[in-house]
Amino acid sequence: MTKTKFRIGSGYDFHAFTAGRRLILGGVDIPHDRGLEGHSDADALLHAVADALLGAAGLADIGNYFPNTDPRYKDVSSLLLLEKAYRLVRAKGFAVGNIDVIVLAEEPQIRLHVQAMKANLGRVLFLAPDQIGIKATTMEGCGTIGRREGIAVHAVALLEVVE
Repeated sequence: MTKTKFRIGSGYDFHAFTAGRRLILGGVDIPHDRGLEGHSDADALLHAVADALLGAAGLADIGNYFPNTDPRYKDVSSLLLLEKAYRLVRAKGFAVGNIDVIVLAEEPQIRLHVQAMKANLGRVLFLAPDQIGIKATTMEGCGTIGRREGIAVHAVALLEVVE
Protein backbone atom coordinates (compact mmCIF):
# COMPACT_ATOMS: atom_id res chain seq x y z
CA MET A 1 0.00 0.00 0.00
CA THR A 2 1.31 3.45 -0.91
CA LYS A 3 1.43 5.96 1.91
CA THR A 4 0.43 9.47 0.89
CA LYS A 5 2.46 12.44 2.01
CA PHE A 6 -0.61 14.57 2.78
CA ARG A 7 -3.92 13.81 4.47
CA ILE A 8 -7.05 15.99 4.62
CA GLY A 9 -9.70 15.81 7.33
CA SER A 10 -13.02 17.54 7.83
CA GLY A 11 -14.74 18.37 11.12
CA TYR A 12 -18.17 19.71 11.99
CA ASP A 13 -19.77 20.67 15.28
CA PHE A 14 -22.98 22.33 16.39
CA HIS A 15 -24.01 23.52 19.84
CA ALA A 16 -27.28 25.14 20.85
CA PHE A 17 -27.33 28.40 22.77
CA THR A 18 -28.25 28.24 26.45
CA ALA A 19 -28.62 30.83 29.18
CA GLY A 20 -26.21 30.99 32.10
CA ARG A 21 -23.00 29.98 30.29
CA ARG A 22 -20.10 31.92 28.85
CA LEU A 23 -19.66 31.83 25.09
CA ILE A 24 -16.28 30.33 24.23
CA LEU A 25 -15.14 30.05 20.59
CA GLY A 26 -11.59 29.31 19.54
CA GLY A 27 -10.61 29.45 23.21
CA VAL A 28 -11.79 33.07 23.42
CA ASP A 29 -14.42 34.26 25.89
CA ILE A 30 -16.79 36.30 23.70
CA PRO A 31 -19.24 38.74 25.31
CA HIS A 32 -22.76 37.49 24.60
CA ASP A 33 -26.04 37.02 26.45
CA ARG A 34 -25.87 33.22 26.04
CA GLY A 35 -23.26 30.52 25.83
CA LEU A 36 -23.27 27.13 24.14
CA GLU A 37 -24.71 24.00 25.70
CA GLY A 38 -22.29 21.12 26.18
CA HIS A 39 -20.43 18.87 28.58
CA SER A 40 -17.09 20.65 28.19
CA ASP A 41 -16.90 24.40 27.60
CA ALA A 42 -18.83 23.64 24.35
CA ASP A 43 -16.29 25.38 22.11
CA ALA A 44 -17.72 24.30 18.75
CA LEU A 45 -14.79 25.81 16.85
CA LEU A 46 -12.14 23.81 18.69
CA HIS A 47 -14.28 20.65 18.57
CA ALA A 48 -14.58 20.92 14.78
CA VAL A 49 -10.83 21.49 14.43
CA ALA A 50 -10.06 18.51 16.67
CA ASP A 51 -12.36 16.29 14.59
CA ALA A 52 -10.73 17.50 11.36
CA LEU A 53 -7.28 16.66 12.72
CA LEU A 54 -8.35 13.27 14.07
CA GLY A 55 -10.15 12.40 10.83
CA ALA A 56 -7.17 13.31 8.67
CA ALA A 57 -5.00 11.00 10.78
CA GLY A 58 -7.53 8.17 10.42
CA LEU A 59 -8.42 8.27 14.10
CA ALA A 60 -11.83 8.14 15.80
CA ASP A 61 -13.84 11.30 16.46
CA ILE A 62 -13.51 13.61 19.44
CA GLY A 63 -16.40 11.96 21.31
CA ASN A 64 -14.50 8.67 21.33
CA TYR A 65 -11.53 10.20 23.14
CA PHE A 66 -13.40 12.71 25.33
CA PRO A 67 -16.91 11.30 25.92
CA ASN A 68 -19.59 13.53 27.40
CA THR A 69 -20.20 10.77 29.95
CA ASP A 70 -16.74 11.20 31.47
CA PRO A 71 -16.77 13.57 34.47
CA ARG A 72 -13.10 14.50 33.81
CA TYR A 73 -14.27 16.55 30.84
CA LYS A 74 -17.13 18.38 32.56
CA ASP A 75 -16.65 22.10 31.84
CA VAL A 76 -13.04 21.49 30.73
CA SER A 77 -11.39 23.96 28.36
CA SER A 78 -11.54 22.66 24.81
CA LEU A 79 -8.01 24.00 24.35
CA LEU A 80 -6.96 21.05 26.52
CA LEU A 81 -9.00 18.65 24.36
CA LEU A 82 -7.43 20.08 21.20
CA GLU A 83 -3.97 19.71 22.71
CA LYS A 84 -4.66 16.03 23.48
CA ALA A 85 -6.05 15.46 19.97
CA TYR A 86 -2.93 17.10 18.52
CA ARG A 87 -0.73 14.73 20.54
CA LEU A 88 -2.64 11.74 19.14
CA VAL A 89 -2.11 13.05 15.60
CA ARG A 90 1.61 13.64 16.22
CA ALA A 91 1.95 10.13 17.68
CA LYS A 92 0.66 8.76 14.34
CA GLY A 93 3.53 10.59 12.57
CA PHE A 94 1.77 13.69 11.27
CA ALA A 95 2.44 17.42 11.43
CA VAL A 96 -0.30 19.99 10.83
CA GLY A 97 0.08 21.89 7.57
CA ASN A 98 -2.85 24.26 7.94
CA ILE A 99 -6.36 24.66 9.33
CA ASP A 100 -9.33 26.39 7.71
CA VAL A 101 -12.49 27.14 9.69
CA ILE A 102 -15.89 28.63 8.92
CA VAL A 103 -18.26 29.62 11.71
CA LEU A 104 -21.97 29.64 10.87
CA ALA A 105 -23.74 32.05 13.21
CA GLU A 106 -26.20 34.91 13.10
CA GLU A 107 -24.69 36.23 16.32
CA PRO A 108 -22.35 37.30 17.72
CA GLN A 109 -20.00 38.76 15.16
CA ILE A 110 -16.60 37.15 15.61
CA ARG A 111 -14.34 39.32 13.45
CA LEU A 112 -12.97 41.22 16.45
CA HIS A 113 -11.92 37.91 18.03
CA VAL A 114 -10.33 36.15 15.04
CA GLN A 115 -6.75 37.15 15.86
CA ALA A 116 -7.06 35.86 19.43
CA MET A 117 -8.58 32.61 18.14
CA LYS A 118 -5.71 32.23 15.67
CA ALA A 119 -3.21 32.84 18.47
CA ASN A 120 -4.81 30.08 20.56
CA LEU A 121 -4.84 27.60 17.68
CA GLY A 122 -1.30 28.54 16.72
CA ARG A 123 -0.04 28.01 20.25
CA VAL A 124 -1.60 24.56 20.60
CA LEU A 125 -0.90 23.32 17.05
CA PHE A 126 2.46 25.08 16.54
CA LEU A 127 1.17 27.02 13.53
CA ALA A 128 1.85 30.53 12.25
CA PRO A 129 -1.14 32.86 11.79
CA ASP A 130 -0.98 32.45 8.00
CA GLN A 131 -1.51 28.69 8.43
CA ILE A 132 -4.89 29.29 10.06
CA GLY A 133 -8.00 30.59 8.32
CA ILE A 134 -11.04 31.62 10.36
CA LYS A 135 -14.07 33.24 8.80
CA ALA A 136 -17.78 33.48 9.51
CA THR A 137 -21.04 33.60 7.64
CA THR A 138 -24.70 33.80 8.52
CA MET A 139 -27.59 31.65 7.36
CA GLU A 140 -29.58 34.74 6.31
CA GLY A 141 -32.23 33.98 8.92
CA CYS A 142 -32.89 30.42 7.70
CA GLY A 143 -32.96 27.26 9.81
CA THR A 144 -31.79 26.60 13.34
CA ILE A 145 -28.75 28.84 13.02
CA GLY A 146 -30.72 31.57 11.27
CA ARG A 147 -33.19 31.57 14.15
CA ARG A 148 -30.25 32.22 16.51
CA GLU A 149 -30.65 28.86 18.25
CA GLY A 150 -26.98 27.92 18.07
CA ILE A 151 -23.65 27.98 16.27
CA ALA A 152 -22.17 25.49 13.81
CA VAL A 153 -18.56 25.23 12.69
CA HIS A 154 -16.93 23.47 9.74
CA ALA A 155 -13.17 22.86 9.80
CA VAL A 156 -10.67 21.36 7.40
CA ALA A 157 -7.17 20.23 8.36
CA LEU A 158 -4.20 19.33 6.18
CA LEU A 159 -1.69 16.95 7.71
CA GLU A 160 1.73 16.06 6.38
CA VAL A 161 3.61 12.85 7.10
CA VAL A 162 6.66 13.62 9.21
CA GLU A 163 9.72 11.82 7.88
